[in-house]
Amino acid sequence: MLLTRFDPWKELRSLEERMGDALSTDLKKDIFTTFTPSINTREGKFAYHIDVDLPGVKKEDISVKVENNVLTLKGERKTKEEVKKEDYYKMESSFGSFTRSFTLPENIDSENIHAENKDGVLEITLPKKEGKNKAAKEIKIK
Repeated sequence: MLLTRFDPWKELRSLEERMGDALSTDLKKDIFTTFTPSINTREGKFAYHIDVDLPGVKKEDISVKVENNVLTLKGERKTKEEVKKEDYYKMESSFGSFTRSFTLPENIDSENIHAENKDGVLEITLPKKEGKNKAAKEIKIK
């Protein structure tokens, strides 16, 4: 299972880095403060695993749903209520809502998927259906 992360703001970030502080602070704040959690995926013998980095996100603010063979994660990383601008020299933490979706392989046992939030990492285990996987078959070209 290969997943590729798409960043719609990559080109704009690159431009911003080249221009330095030429862009106004308000414009940078609106464009660059999206929160997209990092995700690691791996395949084990009996299950697929998805680890989602969600530091500072409470489990009550996370939703994990499977529908039509698509796993969808939704959530929100909220800002601290009383933050004064003058308290920070630089603030690199991003906040906001996020949604990530993954098309699952056919051999997932969707009834037994489970998720656990440990130390800021959401660990999702997607067990494989029991049964033999069909061996690869070479197709002859006519």
